[in-house]
Amino acid sequence: MFKVIKTENNARLGEFKTVHGTVQTPAFMNVATCGAIKGGVSAPDLANLNCQVMLCNTYHLHIRPGDNIVRQMGGLHKFTNWSKPILTDSGGFQVFSLSSLRKIEEEGVTFASHIDGKRIFMGPEESMRIQSNLGSTIAMAFDECVENPSTYDYAKQSCARTTRWLKRCKNEMLKLNAADNCINPKQLLFGINQGSTFDQLRIEHMKTITDLELDGYAIGGLAVGETAEEMYRIIESVQPFMPKDKPRYLMGVGTPANIIEGVERGVDLFDCVMPSRNARHGHLFTSQGIININNAKYITDDNAIDENCQCPVCQTHSRAYIRHLIKSGEMLGYRLCVAHNLYFYNNLMQNIRDALADGSFSEFKNSQIELLSQRI
Repeated sequence: MFKVIKTENNARLGEFKTVHGTVQTPAFMNVATCGAIKGGVSAPDLANLNCQVMLCNTYHLHIRPGDNIVRQMGGLHKFTNWSKPILTDSGGFQVFSLSSLRKIEEEGVTFASHIDGKRIFMGPEESMRIQSNLGSTIAMAFDECVENPSTYDYAKQSCARTTRWLKRCKNEMLKLNAADNCINPKQLLFGINQGSTFDQLRIEHMKTITDLELDGYAIGGLAVGETAEEMYRIIESVQPFMPKDKPRYLMGVGTPANIIEGVERGVDLFDCVMPSRNARHGHLFTSQGIININNAKYITDDNAIDENCQCPVCQTHSRAYIRHLIKSGEMLGYRLCVAHNLYFYNNLMQNIRDALADGSFSEFKNSQIELLSQRI
């Protein structure tokens, strides 16, 4: 299923085979929360932006249109017209992000819907059933993402609960995949490492969940309040205890610099709303750094967003036109900006893979990490 093709220190060039196609890693997974990228970008559009994996949100799709509706429509792939791999998160992040609307118990979590306040219960079994109805390629285990900073005692209790929930997730998925009416009987399960910023908790939790022999392993609970240095330290602590023959996923991360640093530390998969969210505010990533298209200096700028970019947007529209659309509140402006940023991220991953293939990743990192982070 997963093969490491080449390494450079801890960085890995790999190939991840799934029932919905092969993913070349390291890879960025484009976040389509409700089955679409915010900003008017459809699943077929993603194919033109070199996207390999689409990531959808279990909680939001359960709320609307309802996972049973998606199942009736043939699953997420048919519903969205996306044929490549899809990863669905478990709803566990909403335990963190909707903290004012939920109650955590051993059986699971009771939510108040952010739409209408309706009470919803979700535990490991419910999360697996929802994701089975969605028919995604990869289902994430139901976990608890704690806020940073967290106390040691609470983080330890949370790790233990996440492990108990993971075992229930695995048992439920085995039943669901064996059912005659299963949309995707080859659905994969990834476990999630937790432990806040406590190195020893992280290591012990990773050792524990590795024993469950899952299809892949994620590092969760980062980029939620800790510093970048703390995040990198945690990855370095946990990485030696992650299986070498399984894909490694750093959840919710991040900036181009975060991704390059993550790859250097052995991470294979990333996701983040940053490229699409920042694009909707006119913040665009380029090969020379970050620009704010709202700035007045772009009013009559006839250049592309990035002269080194081969995306469909940079081939057809000027900075001046895109700025006009954004300032006018035209949806096309948001769509073009989001499309460019997603292409930038996917192209960044291709450049990383190329550097790993020819043994020049260290040089690539040294030449790019500060350049891509600077604001023009």
